Amino acid sequence: MEKFKRLKNEGNDFVKTGEYEEAANKYSECMKLNTEECTVYTNRALCYLKLYKYEEAKRDCDHVLQIEDSNIKAFYRRALAYKGLQVRKKNIAGI
Repeated sequence: MEKFKRLKNEGNDFVKTGEYEEAANKYSECMKLNTEECTVYTNRALCYLKLYKYEEAKRDCDHVLQIEDSNIKAFYRRALAYKGLQVRKKNIAGI
């Protein structure tokens, strides 16, 4: 559990400095230790949104909502992921 907290805090520190790829990697390491901790999924979803990885963000939010069906952050970030996917679809259609 101590390693989990350390990795999560390192991920949070990377988010604060805008290093989203590194943060996502730390949160992924956390998930190997605990697959039921929703905050690391919503945090990684935030990183994916910042990195324009909308499908990955949506997947993380879907996972959280299977565990906590009223998680507000997961709903919000999933909506942002859907929005990003729609914008991408429109841009591809326009090319």
